[in-house]
Amino acid sequence: MTPDTFSVELFTQNWTAVALSAVVAAMAIGGMFAASRMLSARRHSEEKLTTYECGIPPSPYTWSNINVRFYIFAILFLIFDVEAVFLFPWAVIFMQEKINEANTLPFYAMMMFLGVLAFAIIYAWKKGVLEWQK
Repeated sequence: MTPDTFSVELFTQNWTAVALSAVVAAMAIGGMFAASRMLSARRHSEEKLTTYECGIPPSPYTWSNINVRFYIFAILFLIFDVEAVFLFPWAVIFMQEKINEANTLPFYAMMMFLGVLAFAIIYAWKKGVLEWQK
């Protein structure tokens, strides 16, 4: 579609499907909330309000000390997992195209990205974050 063949009717047709999908989605969500409200049990008891821990009755002492190292380890895992999400599609597309001089910019941009991540993992390793027990 070129700019001189633009018409209001064509624009309206394209957005009608989007609006209709939004209305159907809103109705489905509302229907699920209404069904949940009507079908759920409403009898509250002391036992229902307690914390469920795998069938074991909870102890009165609920506070526990969790080492921050576990959180840092999890965050590092997420960072490198996201790296893989960016790296695999880039590698597939990069290798499908014929390697020529036009592909050097994306290649060096990805090498910079990997360099920053390599620096981060080396820094974390030197700080001892990756050691599970000290």
